[in-house]
Amino acid sequence: MRAATVPVPGARLATAVQLPDGDGPFPAVVIRTPYGQVGHRDEARAWAARGFAAVVQDVRGRHGSTGDWHPYRHEEADSAATLRWVRGHRWSDGRVVAAGASYAAHCALAATAAVESADRPDAVIAAVPALGLAETAREAGGVERLAARAGWWAAHGDRPDSDATALDKALARDPRLLEHLPLTTFPERLGRALPSWPALWDASRRPRPRPRAPLPLLAVGGTRDPFADDTLRLWAEWAGPARLLLGPWGHGLTSEPAPEARPGHRIRLGELYVTWARAALTGALGRERRGAVALGDSEHWYPAAPDTGERTTWPFGVPSGLRLLRGGTFVADPQSPVRSDDLNVPTGEAPDRALLVTPPLPRPLDLLGTAEARLCATADTPTADWAVRVVALDPAGRAAPLATGVVRRSGPPGAPAAFRVPLGPVARRLPAGTRLRVEVAGHHFPAHARNPHTGEDPVRATRLIASRRTVRTAGSGLLLPVVRGSRPVDPVQETRS
Repeated sequence: MRAATVPVPGARLATAVQLPDGDGPFPAVVIRTPYGQVGHRDEARAWAARGFAAVVQDVRGRHGSTGDWHPYRHEEADSAATLRWVRGHRWSDGRVVAAGASYAAHCALAATAAVESADRPDAVIAAVPALGLAETAREAGGVERLAARAGWWAAHGDRPDSDATALDKALARDPRLLEHLPLTTFPERLGRALPSWPALWDASRRPRPRPRAPLPLLAVGGTRDPFADDTLRLWAEWAGPARLLLGPWGHGLTSEPAPEARPGHRIRLGELYVTWARAALTGALGRERRGAVALGDSEHWYPAAPDTGERTTWPFGVPSGLRLLRGGTFVADPQSPVRSDDLNVPTGEAPDRALLVTPPLPRPLDLLGTAEARLCATADTPTADWAVRVVALDPAGRAAPLATGVVRRSGPPGAPAAFRVPLGPVARRLPAGTRLRVEVAGHHFPAHARNPHTGEDPVRATRLIASRRTVRTAGSGLLLPVVRGSRPVDPVQETRS
């Protein structure tokens, strides 16, 4: 690989270039990453072996690049400058695919907003996109994503290199690290300075980058990825030809398969990316919105649509729907929150959540689309978070997570309210005999910060009080996308045509 630097105002960006054999010129793939270009050497060689010039760059202030590292601040300008630099070389034929996963997907998307066409890519591959500072910090319903952000900032924040084990090591020293208040003191408990930590929680959502021209997009995600909703929205709202691949994976995609993944979901993503990029650059993609979603616990892929399945309601408080076992009235105590990392339900006398369950399914059920809960409920505090977790219980009683959502609501204490809790995408086959368990709680910790119930900002609060809740079964229900009669598809064919 050739080493180079791209000059930008205030920094020099370390860049590696891997060229195919031959004289060229070649189409280029540009990957801009905060995680170190060294980790992309094999990927770059694979692109070059298939006729693409592979350009991998450390973002400003990270690894080999100079300048100050401010996540999300400089990527639009630096991406545009890099694409202009690529097109200025004789080995470039002028066509560029901007590609990346997670933060690197944000870098790829940021370049699409450039005013000049020479500064924009011709196509974008965005895998598990972390779309922006505010988008990564909070759920759409306003609740703070605590554990994931603490882990990322501990590993990558305010440093030129990375330590993926930083949070684990800190938790080994201080198991209650994430419980300490206020959360703004997290860097002090971690043991190193993180001056950008407060800015994360103060960030405002910005308009999503909009391409100046209808560029082709390939959006790739996992149903177990925390940014699955962002991947789906990006695909559904994209102005140009858009393709989606959504599998039973976590943030690491095929390297992080979920328990419900099957052999039929083993996609060679690199080969799929190359095939899609060739089709995108030659204008072979149709303009319609297409894609494929894998159905967990089956071998099949189904056509992607904004909402494939027909919404079916399981009403609360009905024997044939969701029977209330306990906790119609419960106490949400932030000193003893319902945990996101434990599927066991305590059997103590004082319930900490509403617990409901369906009868065993009489036949297999395919779920494909977005799920939600509709609640009629009250809280005796002026602010309250409502976390809904849906768990599939197999005939032996073993629990597996199916869907989770959390929203924040404010209102007069004790006033009844009707509201929705989006539960995100679901793609799963449930065998006959499965029961669905629904938990309605006031916390989902440590995945999400605890609501202190005082009206204070949860990031800066120092005082916690308990909140008494009531869930009214009348008018409450679980809505799941049931799909019937859909035909399986070839995921590669769905993304390349």
